[in-house]
Amino acid sequence: MKFFVDTAEIDAIRELNDLGMVDGVTTNPSLIKKSGRDILEVTKEICSIVSGPVSAEVTAIDADQMITEGRKLREIADNIAVKVPLTWDGLKACKVLSDEGSMVNVTLCFSANQAVLAAKAGATFISPFVGRLDDINIDGMELIGDIRTIYDNYGFETQILAASIRSANHMKDCALIGADVATAPPAVIKAMASHVLTDKGLDQFLKDIAAANIKIV
Repeated sequence: MKFFVDTAEIDAIRELNDLGMVDGVTTNPSLIKKSGRDILEVTKEICSIVSGPVSAEVTAIDADQMITEGRKLREIADNIAVKVPLTWDGLKACKVLSDEGSMVNVTLCFSANQAVLAAKAGATFISPFVGRLDDINIDGMELIGDIRTIYDNYGFETQILAASIRSANHMKDCALIGADVATAPPAVIKAMASHVLTDKGLDQFLKDIAAANIKIV
């Protein structure tokens, strides 16, 4: 499973990228706002750091304007994936942009039916929002599984990009179900390294090292 990092914070992206933990980046207007920088400027810098897809979201809601904005965004770098919402207008924009050779990430997916439409419109990625479904007591992982089954049944090439990831367990479950990609905040990716028994074992090792006065150099 590929890891995308869901942030516009340059230092966090660079740290994870240097460790080989980043296969791409997802951004949205909220994350750009949090960074406090111009959308085109920060997106260009992200694209210079990461070789994989960088999702940059349109701000329009009508198809024609989405297409115009998408064309502008893809001028930033070759690895831009234009991010459009899963609306009828978004699907129209997806079809045009994908036919022109752009990577397209269709976001705000909450049903398998929506995912089928996105695949037929030529989406490169479909982004089902796991955490937001969990918030309303609907199993977000069940949606990932449904999309996986449907896509496999019919050979759709659209990649399942699990989004709204809230925990390390979400990452594990996405990998088990077969999501192609999971995008998560830096803190969630780092949390995957943590385990209480690792901490306990390390604490004991350090005590034994001190007691035995062990030195390597």
